[in-house]
Amino acid sequence: MPDTWPKVVATDMDGTLLRTDGSLSERTRAAIAAVEDAGVAVVFVTARPPRRLDAFADVIGAHGIALCANGAFVYDVARRMVIERTTIDRATLESVVADLRAAMPQIVFAVERADGMSREDGFVSTIWGKEGDVADRLTDLASMPVGKLLGRCDELDPTDFHDRVATVLGGRAELGYSGAVGLAEITAKGVTKASGLARWCSEHAVDASEVWAFGDMPNDLPMLGWVGRAHAVANAHPEVLAVADEVVPANDDDGVAYALERITAGES
Repeated sequence: MPDTWPKVVATDMDGTLLRTDGSLSERTRAAIAAVEDAGVAVVFVTARPPRRLDAFADVIGAHGIALCANGAFVYDVARRMVIERTTIDRATLESVVADLRAAMPQIVFAVERADGMSREDGFVSTIWGKEGDVADRLTDLASMPVGKLLGRCDELDPTDFHDRVATVLGGRAELGYSGAVGLAEITAKGVTKASGLARWCSEHAVDASEVWAFGDMPNDLPMLGWVGRAHAVANAHPEVLAVADEVVPANDDDGVAYALERITAGES
């Protein structure tokens, strides 16, 4: 393998690898297969929960792994099994929920666990709609360890809501923004896409300098800051564009495939 090639390519999915309609183009499928055949591992690092990776099992590399929920879960896609999890401890979860309710009484919650999603009755995802088990209050949903806490408060401006959540958290947990407007995505303190990717790379004796990453939203920033070479798709959030070593074509123009094709053509 040429020294200029990465050993690992880590890529976000929605808004980056996938087109706006959620599809994976044939060009991108072929590009992933080509670099995998050349010895470069492609790892999906996504805010999606594990179950939302099953449809892409045919493009997951030989390692069979996806890093999900902004680093909270390591998911074996072939076996449909979460094999590692970093969850929010119960005391922190309860205190964060109580403080957010006090600050924004109309907030509603959902949780992502290894076994799926549960939500309060008023929680409706703008992406997936009404999904998961329903309970009157979040305390009834968190009987099992929670990887990601989700909050919505549609009565507030989305930017104001996100800012208020960040203030209330006060560093007790991580707040991610993956592009879902009006959604607060909260993981345990220190749990980000970077932490999940770093752990996986360490287990496979891969240094950060040997990793390329691709992203489009602020929740990708920790990952982009950790790797040896950071790529932003042209449609990325301004904060992501500002830190990228290289900007590739937009997701609808197969920007990740464009970069992968350059690797196999020896143009990296």
